[in-house]
Amino acid sequence: MRRTNDLAVLIERWFTDRLMKHRGVSSNTIASYRDTFRLLFAFAQTRLGRSPSQLTLRDLDAPFIGAFLEDLETKRSASVRTRNLRLTAIRSFFRYAAFEEPAHSAHIQRVLAIPSKRCDKRQLQFLTRPEIEAILDCTDRSTWLGRRDHTLLLLAAQTGLRVSEIIDLGRDSVMLGQGAHVQCVGKGRKERSTPLTKVAQQALRRWLKEPGKRGATALFPNMHGGSLSADGVQALLNKYVAKAREHCVSLRSKRVSPHVLRHSAAMELLQAGVDCSVIALWLGHEAMETTLTYLHAHLELKESALAKLKPYERAKAERFRPSDRLLEFLNAL
Repeated sequence: MRRTNDLAVLIERWFTDRLMKHRGVSSNTIASYRDTFRLLFAFAQTRLGRSPSQLTLRDLDAPFIGAFLEDLETKRSASVRTRNLRLTAIRSFFRYAAFEEPAHSAHIQRVLAIPSKRCDKRQLQFLTRPEIEAILDCTDRSTWLGRRDHTLLLLAAQTGLRVSEIIDLGRDSVMLGQGAHVQCVGKGRKERSTPLTKVAQQALRRWLKEPGKRGATALFPNMHGGSLSADGVQALLNKYVAKAREHCVSLRSKRVSPHVLRHSAAMELLQAGVDCSVIALWLGHEAMETTLTYLHAHLELKESALAKLKPYERAKAERFRPSDRLLEFLNAL
């Protein structure tokens, strides 16, 4: 088997063969990994004075990677979460390199041993039903854009689909009638089907009767018939949230994103008594630990659990009474 110490060739093979062909990871993951190595090579060019194509695997040792991560936090003001995300991409490459370059296993293992930093976990944000309805009510359903936005936001809040999954939906992704559901491709190119409520079915049935924009096949196209971007979905959501805040006071203290709508769908399922394992399948979570975060965030569930506990009662004070001397004598025998 031919091996190479050419870092450029190794990274090209990692991106094309492992990530894009064999693993089939999402475009968002590939973009994140790409940006990580762009930053890493720019740092190497400044620190080592060599262009990326001149670097070897030996140049990327554990002290160098540690210095790069430190530079991200100090000079680029990256958060601990971003720092850990960059380290995840680097680890992924070095795990691949461990198979391709076994002669460098000791060097690779030292890089893989670099720990992630602990960071405070933010309180999980989600919307209540009145807050979601306040946002939906701000859409102008007399226009094509308003009807599109209303249907998109309703579907997001009911199904809990990721924004990347929503913008990738085609008109043929919606199955109405008996067992109505929407079919999407999630992380890791895994397909899953999510049931639709009657309200969502009605909204989608009306939307699918709308004439397509320039032969668009996307379920929610832009004005030119192309697919919406994630930034486009965030922008339209921001517009309606700003309007809803005028009369929905509780929204003023919340930062609302498409992912918050996903959290909101999960919390509604949890509040309805749906088991966490079912919610994990519904949302397409690979690990149950991800779903359990919703349990920590749901205050009402904690309060209901507390109500089931028997409260501590103060014991009644009793006057001390010395025992009978004869009984004490017998007990001591």
